[in-house]
Amino acid sequence: MPGETLGRGAVFVRQRPAPSRPPPPSGQGVVAALRANLFNGWRASLLTIAALALVGFALPPLLRFLIFDAVWSAPDGALCRAPGAGACWAFIAQKLPYFTYGSYPLEQRWRVDLTLFVGAALIAWLLWLDAPGRRLAAILFFFIYPILAFVLLHGAPSLGLPQIDASLWGGIFVSLLVATVGIVCSLPLGVLLALGRRSTLPALSLACTGFIEFVRGVPMITVLFMANTMLPLFVPENLAPDRLVRPLIGVALFASAYMAEVVRGGLQAIPRGQYEGAAALGLRAWPTLRLVILPQALRHVIPGIVNSFIGLFKDTTLVAVVGIFDFLRTVDSARLDPVWAGPTITATGYVFAALFYFVFCFGMSRYSLFVERRLARGRER
Repeated sequence: MPGETLGRGAVFVRQRPAPSRPPPPSGQGVVAALRANLFNGWRASLLTIAALALVGFALPPLLRFLIFDAVWSAPDGALCRAPGAGACWAFIAQKLPYFTYGSYPLEQRWRVDLTLFVGAALIAWLLWLDAPGRRLAAILFFFIYPILAFVLLHGAPSLGLPQIDASLWGGIFVSLLVATVGIVCSLPLGVLLALGRRSTLPALSLACTGFIEFVRGVPMITVLFMANTMLPLFVPENLAPDRLVRPLIGVALFASAYMAEVVRGGLQAIPRGQYEGAAALGLRAWPTLRLVILPQALRHVIPGIVNSFIGLFKDTTLVAVVGIFDFLRTVDSARLDPVWAGPTITATGYVFAALFYFVFCFGMSRYSLFVERRLARGRER
């Protein structure tokens, strides 16, 4: 039992619990949080004051340009060319259909809307960790949805859907298409490449290592140019992939090489005892990888995987160099419209593009943190 000392050598045993004491006023609440995080020492205080001064200097003109002096509604760019006019959001509202669909025929854009809606619903189903039937959602997304999306977007005359040439595709839905294909293909290909690099078969290990090092050693633009010009040389002319499929293949191969190194880092973090324990239970090599090793390895490298996905999403803008009208390319094209010419048009278009990419990348980052916390709580239990 707890004891207390009274003078020299005198000790008594407490008969009742000591009453709890409230925390000091400075140890709780907003004031304590600010003091601990922003003013914990003179260096932290100096950096905080400097950051606040920078925000105070940059924020007012930014708010004036983006909100208070902005042009929100206008039939053309005349108001945006007025002295002192801020961001021309009327330009964004007028060009938003072009930013979303590119040159896709107006009367057929419902097919793009349906494709995006079904894809968003399936992705939300998969990302909801407690959702029922997630295995069914995975089957629908990875096997049924690609066929449905191809039929809707490309067309099927036998089903009454006119064929739409890929040269008319563009805008946001093309950027989302390229990013989705790259993300979906890069993870399984990266896992296979990482396993192949660690294989005890010399030929397999050498082939996977050579592919990974070659792709990681060249810029993504080079891979896109190679895919655009060399892929048709390896297949018969009547089976040559079209101008959109080629960069999709290049993006998937490029992302898989980087993903392979992320997964390999997770595999190396698994202690040898996990393999030995699985062998003691009678598991063979592939069940060991599927049931024991890969779940732990992928859990360790969730931040690296999401970081690769974010980088890939932003790198989709590079497909413009091979003639694909992605979202950023439509912004570049729309700002040249003489009806909307003005000193703030270009800045407004790029701000809108930055917000678009930030929303998606920030969303992926927040979701990965949520999954990490969820897995951490599961391990604690």
